[in-house]
Amino acid sequence: MPDGFPAARMPGRARGLPRPPGAPDTAVRADPAADAAARDGGSGPGFFARRRPGRPGLAVFVNAGDPPLDALPDLAAMLDDGDVDCLELAVPFPDSVTDGPVIRRSADRALAAGVTLDGVLDAVSALRPRLRRLRIALLADWSHTVKGRDLDDFTRSVADAGCDGLLLHGLPPRLRDAHYDAAERAGLPLVTTCYAVSDPATAAEAARHASAYLYLVAHYGRSGTTAAPDHERLAAALGTLRAATRAPVAVGFGVRTRADIAVLEKLGADAAVVGSAGVSAIEQALDTGRDPVEAFASFVAQLRHPTLPTT
Repeated sequence: MPDGFPAARMPGRARGLPRPPGAPDTAVRADPAADAAARDGGSGPGFFARRRPGRPGLAVFVNAGDPPLDALPDLAAMLDDGDVDCLELAVPFPDSVTDGPVIRRSADRALAAGVTLDGVLDAVSALRPRLRRLRIALLADWSHTVKGRDLDDFTRSVADAGCDGLLLHGLPPRLRDAHYDAAERAGLPLVTTCYAVSDPATAAEAARHASAYLYLVAHYGRSGTTAAPDHERLAAALGTLRAATRAPVAVGFGVRTRADIAVLEKLGADAAVVGSAGVSAIEQALDTGRDPVEAFASFVAQLRHPTLPTT
């Protein structure tokens, strides 16, 4: 285990999500069938295997290193014990054209702390054996993180660290086939992306190559914006994509509350991706000297259990 990740930072229920009074402790008593499905090859519906009517899949975004990287084991353990399916863990990179100010500031804090790809993969490798259900999808930017590396070596290192999926941001179109081939050789499921307004060819390619999940971006613009999605267009896109892929379709951008997630489920989404709202909770905790993992736990609890008190 590398320095900075002592075993004491990875308790079984440290800082877990609070449970409603009388609710069963599903975080402790795993469903063996669902757990087996969730680990079966890392593809298809297994990525959000525990979803059911009224309980869509949930992925949350965090920049590795914000909160500090030595808090990642606690944060992952909290999500694993709670009602979260996937941690979308970004290797921080600067000046993202798709992110708003909240996530940009988060990436800048992590970069200022010296977070690197190797450090993130070491952290994932150290904590991964302790996780039971939580999946980790690594998000890496082509220009800042991957360019100049051998694509096969990079992809294999992500798989060997224990990541369950990979989302490669900003990949040049000319390298897509090489990316797909490298992932297949490494046995690493892919997160693909498209917009609700993407042309049919782009949507079809995303559907064809999604093996972890397909990330459907609800609207153009930067993450954290308040633009309301066009529900009719989003429902149509979801219908088209779900007919074209066996992978779950998760919707992100503008998803901030439990009510937002419920709307997406009614429109046909398998899962929701929550980013800026959770990162904002971390930022506020850091600004006020509070524990960022506990603040994030309180935020995530409200996504599933809105009657729980906040801290």
